[in-house]
Amino acid sequence: MAKCLKKTAFGLNESVPIKPDIPIALPTCWCRKQQYPQMTMAEYKLEMTTADLPYAGTSDYIYVTLVGTEGQSERTLMDNYGFDFQTGASGSYTVKTSFSLGKLLLVKVEKNQYLCLPEDEWYFSKMVVTTPEGDVILYPCYRWISRGEMVELRGGRAMKAYEDDHPLLIDHRKKELMLKKSLFQWKSMGEGLPHINSFNDVSEIPTEMRFYDSRIADFNYSRKKIGIELKIKGLLGSTAYWETIEDMKKIFWYKKTTMAEYVADHWMEDDFYGYQFLNGVNPGVIKRCSELPTNFPVTEEMVKPFLEVGSSLQKEMEKGNMFLYDQKKMDGIPPAAYNGEPLHVTAGLCLLNVNPENKLMPIAIQLNQQPSEKNPIFLPSDTESDWLLAKMFIKNADCMDHESVHHFMRTHFLAEVFAVAALSSFSVIHPMYKLLLPHFRHTLHINIRARLSVLGPDGALSNSSLGLDGVKELMRRDLSEITYSSLCLPENIAARGLESIPNFYYRDDGLKLWNIIQSFVKAVVEHYYPSDCEVQRDTELQDWISEVFTHGFLGNKASGFPAAFHTVEEVVKFTTMVIFTPTVQHAAVNSGQYDYNSWAPNSTLRLHKPPPTTKGQSSMKTVLETLPNVGDTVVLAGMLWLLSDRYSNYIPLGTYPEERFDEPEPKQMIKEFQAALSCLSEAITTRNSHLELPYTYLDPAEIENSVSI
Repeated sequence: MAKCLKKTAFGLNESVPIKPDIPIALPTCWCRKQQYPQMTMAEYKLEMTTADLPYAGTSDYIYVTLVGTEGQSERTLMDNYGFDFQTGASGSYTVKTSFSLGKLLLVKVEKNQYLCLPEDEWYFSKMVVTTPEGDVILYPCYRWISRGEMVELRGGRAMKAYEDDHPLLIDHRKKELMLKKSLFQWKSMGEGLPHINSFNDVSEIPTEMRFYDSRIADFNYSRKKIGIELKIKGLLGSTAYWETIEDMKKIFWYKKTTMAEYVADHWMEDDFYGYQFLNGVNPGVIKRCSELPTNFPVTEEMVKPFLEVGSSLQKEMEKGNMFLYDQKKMDGIPPAAYNGEPLHVTAGLCLLNVNPENKLMPIAIQLNQQPSEKNPIFLPSDTESDWLLAKMFIKNADCMDHESVHHFMRTHFLAEVFAVAALSSFSVIHPMYKLLLPHFRHTLHINIRARLSVLGPDGALSNSSLGLDGVKELMRRDLSEITYSSLCLPENIAARGLESIPNFYYRDDGLKLWNIIQSFVKAVVEHYYPSDCEVQRDTELQDWISEVFTHGFLGNKASGFPAAFHTVEEVVKFTTMVIFTPTVQHAAVNSGQYDYNSWAPNSTLRLHKPPPTTKGQSSMKTVLETLPNVGDTVVLAGMLWLLSDRYSNYIPLGTYPEERFDEPEPKQMIKEFQAALSCLSEAITTRNSHLELPYTYLDPAEIENSVSI
């Protein structure tokens, strides 16, 4: 049984391991059928599909038993002339019974050894059964089955728990959920942080939730190629500092993107600096400024030269043209040490203005929260190196905030919370399970790897200016302040006052995607929940949201996250956010990392020299000495290459290769969802053809269906 527990995908994945010698309770009419068999034979037509994956086929014996309300069939060997169950193949088989089995309840599938051949696991995709009465029923599986294993599949339309009305199905569902609760458990990542799955290694998670071998091979090939190139050039492990900015353009021969080259050429320009707060990899941090914070004493005289002629700071704020980046949540976090010396973390403030050309321009920077003589306000009119250093320290803090909070915690770790809660709370026959599962496909695998490679002792965030302890404190602070509305893009944009700021393509594309996802979710949810009463009595749905509230947001009622669902509308909104987060939002904060952050002068996780405390004392030599050394720079660039690359088995948003819904209505809804995404993709492509800097990260064709990198 332990083996079955380990191999059971998604917590049973349409199956419950049952020992063959345990009889299944059947109605009394079963005995009558055995005693007085009908003379007319009944035939059940089975179409069984093996996945088109490497080594998915099997030479073992496959047996099927059909279980219905009127009894069960004989244990029947699935055997046609020639080879059965080959990779990517479908086969038609027949199960004959002496009478109709009534309404089919379960299908049992067994895999037993053929001759003395070694174990070859079988990836069984699905079975379609045509009954003697003409009903066509889908039985999804989509999991690996080991030798000696017996699985039970439920088919037909998606069913909520209270809709099961047969004792066998009620008992089956109860045992399934008990097993899932034991398989998908929680553990702490640290006080005040979202809880994570309890698996310690990717080898422990169900096979179907792991990366395919081809993706792992692609990833390892890229990593080796990066390492070889950096070693050949003598860059890997080098403790030397860069002699010129131009030398950094020679890090990679083959990894070139149009956007990365643009960043390297334009990183010093103020308009491009401001553009990144809208369409770079961290577009969720600035907000409209109608009144300056008391600890940011910018005066009219300071910024007047950088405003429209005849305007003023007050007028610009009244017109809604002033915006603020305030990193106060980083204030007071102790920095990490490097070679025995403390690094430097600046919890700064940056004031930006939309000028008459509709460009967002930085016009004042203060590098620490408390104003003082040693914490001057830097201006574009300062020396080139002073202004560059001020912008670099703001971007250093932003890079750490982006990677730890907006990328890993708010997409990776929250997606994991949504996934573990769903995997442990929903039966595989539940409509919400079928809706949500495609968006969690590889989340557990990538997160287990990320916690080792990014948050491990030698990981990028551990070697940032904050260090691992500082990064965890930053995430802890953010989670304590996070709100439900901040994860819902329409409310997020409105709360930050960014409804009308020009050239904000993340907002434009993101809101359209939110609406498309919401329309799809609304159609599916309302199909299965025609009234609020249906929501309130669904124990599995209530268990899911309770698990998310408890383990994701630590029961913080002030956050505004629901602890229970009362209405259909609440389910639609929350589910929209849950799908949006690991797809659209993850693409927004992940896909452009190499483009924007591989060029260290533009954005880096670590700076070495302290921030300037007086003006006029720096030079371009200071800028070079402040940047990470050669070895550290190339390691980060290589990691960003890996995180931003596309690998095999890429599944774009809205693509559902696993057929789980059996009813025509949700199938049609999926087609309409895909059509809407396709139309948006065409519109974004057309828009981008007229832009100097195309914004491609939220093109639906470029958004993966789950967090998987």
